[in-house]
Amino acid sequence: MHLPSEGELLRIFIGSSDLYHHRPLHEVIVEEARKRGMAGATVLRGTLGFGAHSRIHSAKILRLSEDLPMVIEIVDIPERIEAFLPDLDSWMDEGMVTVEKVRVITYRHSETKARNLR
Repeated sequence: MHLPSEGELLRIFIGSSDLYHHRPLHEVIVEEARKRGMAGATVLRGTLGFGAHSRIHSAKILRLSEDLPMVIEIVDIPERIEAFLPDLDSWMDEGMVTVEKVRVITYRHSETKARNLR
């Protein structure tokens, strides 16, 4: 896939315990982005954070089961990001979504790795 140098970064802030139809929300988002042929998605798990309720979520040893912050980042062309937003909104009960312009410097894969994944 060729990605133009001007794209958008969709950033989704949710909690690790957020679900959609009894499935982890972050998995639903990434799988749906892949089905739609989006350029890529990455899930990042935070160790400390707070959101709209100002409640601290932490990965301290005594609180490992807490709802840790997660960020899903997806970079693609503006049209695909825009088309993804209505469904994303319907899957989320709480959280935050941002979109910003990005300049893509490099987007490539190794042919050897691609062959090994088949």
